[in-house]
Amino acid sequence: MIERSMHVIAVRNLTETSAYHRDVLGFTVRQTGDDGWRIFERDGCRIMAGHCPDAVPAHELGDHAYFAYLVLDDANAFHTEVTANRAEIIKPLRDEPWGMREFGIRTPDGHRLLFGQDID
Repeated sequence: MIERSMHVIAVRNLTETSAYHRDVLGFTVRQTGDDGWRIFERDGCRIMAGHCPDAVPAHELGDHAYFAYLVLDDANAFHTEVTANRAEIIKPLRDEPWGMREFGIRTPDGHRLLFGQDID
């Protein structure tokens, strides 16, 4: 049984990434006891960010896929929230034939997240 899911990303600037997840996406930033790591939490989602200054930035990978698909209870409200906070929307909010209302964003690091809601 899988009890929970956590996502792990490498970032070049942990301070900027932490501020983005807090200020734009509404996550709480938690210290881990290791200065090279932060955990971003919101509701049932946790993202672990590791400071990797020499890593190839996600936006330079070219074919970088979405690293997470987060299922929401209200995609419209979350889209409104993150748009007001100036998130870069890379996939517009729309209903998809597979039964999800979804949109995608790209973080300043180049990491991409997809958000969706089941269409009833």
